[in-house]
Amino acid sequence: MKVNEIFYSIQGEGFYSGTPAIFIRFSGCNLRCPFCDTKHQDGKEMSVSDIIEEISVMKSKFVVLTGGEPTLQINEELINELHAHGYYIAVETNGTKELPCDVDWVTCSPKGDWVSQGEKVIGWHYDEVKVVFDGKNDVDRWLRIKAKHYFLQPCDVGDKDKNQEITQAAVYHCLDNPKWKLSLQTQKILNVR
Repeated sequence: MKVNEIFYSIQGEGFYSGTPAIFIRFSGCNLRCPFCDTKHQDGKEMSVSDIIEEISVMKSKFVVLTGGEPTLQINEELINELHAHGYYIAVETNGTKELPCDVDWVTCSPKGDWVSQGEKVIGWHYDEVKVVFDGKNDVDRWLRIKAKHYFLQPCDVGDKDKNQEITQAAVYHCLDNPKWKLSLQTQKILNVR
């Protein structure tokens, strides 16, 4: 598996926001979203045992498999070994590829508003849906995805004033449509990884 980076930090988004977590970021993605701020292409080949060894010194037992798009690389062997070592496994996916079985928590962040290849989301039951909102996109159509929780996340466009407008629009949308909860990128607010 090609791993971009492994690091220990605070989960900044969605349901587990604020939770200490081990992030395993896999290289590569099948989509090219215009707002993507993650440099995930580089990486090194790691075996499952290499990954387990590297994360074993970290204090949390909460692992977030992310990317890029982690479903391009993760497999049953990795999931089984993480569970065997006592880890709770969350996956952040765009929903366009199959997932291995027995993942504990699945976050789907559909990208069909941004790229045509992201339109088709595999019919999985997700724990949470997290939609990037620019103040204009039709986010309510993503409520068709079965999930326990629905989060609206303001898009960071790199402009402080515009970001504030988008965040305000997201707040108003949540107030008007209370099935949505607001998810802020608290890792950016806190200036942590």
